[in-house]
Amino acid sequence: MASTHEGARTDVPTTYTDASTQRVTGENGIEYAYRDTGDSAVPLVLLQHFRGNLDNWDPALIDALAADRRVVTFDNVGVGATIGRTPNTVEAMAHGAIAFIEATDFQRVDLLGFSIGSFVAQEIALVRPDLLRRVVLASSAPQGAAGMHGWAPEVIGAVGAPETTPQGYISVFFAPTDTSREAGQQAARRIFGARTTDRDEPTTWRTRQSQYDAVCAWGIPNHSLLQRVAAIDLPVFVANGDSDPMILPRYSYLLAGLLPDARVKIYPDSAHGFLFQHHSEFAADVNAFLAEAG
Repeated sequence: MASTHEGARTDVPTTYTDASTQRVTGENGIEYAYRDTGDSAVPLVLLQHFRGNLDNWDPALIDALAADRRVVTFDNVGVGATIGRTPNTVEAMAHGAIAFIEATDFQRVDLLGFSIGSFVAQEIALVRPDLLRRVVLASSAPQGAAGMHGWAPEVIGAVGAPETTPQGYISVFFAPTDTSREAGQQAARRIFGARTTDRDEPTTWRTRQSQYDAVCAWGIPNHSLLQRVAAIDLPVFVANGDSDPMILPRYSYLLAGLLPDARVKIYPDSAHGFLFQHHSEFAADVNAFLAEAG
């Protein structure tokens, strides 16, 4: 079980690459795999993207975030090294994440949700706001937004293929410019090559299918569902890249406009992986936003 000590921790790894994979069992009977680095009274819990596991976070981003705070990454139900079957709805994924947070004995957390993880973060903020202090939504959209149903063929071809490759990853996560693609090559080397031992289990085809079911259901046009996020009265930071082909930047503005207390930032010359390309700037923005809570 993760420590709940709010003072200095003596077991903090130097970098995310050095962080060991730990396990904790929730009241739902699921044994979750997670990693824990940095130190702060209120931890920042990260919710991963489509088909991603513990090793698909850019170590440079985690290290930049962990310079100012405790950062916890984890595999939700059925993902990577966490047991169980991946659910096919965002609502069920949110309850799986809540079970993990409760298993760690964290009294209150900040959330950073990326892509499908940002959908899960919205749902947690709606059903268990008492667990949260502040929320960061990266590459996000509200449920029911028009034009969000499914992904373009080139996107699903790159990230939805049976075997994902670094090149397919770069083609969707980074903009079609020399500068962004070079940043993508650097991020891919960090993500796929920095950690050589204790790597996470790859996500399965079943997980891919379940997650895509959840993404498609979230994107079914339904104007009434857009009103749900108005109930999130926590401070929210909404961010995206200016050329994201998976979740277009206009959805960031739509989402921020529906939220009662939100700010939005679009990062230039970047796509879905803007937070890896601009990892230093994004981490500084996130840490400044969270620091406002005291």
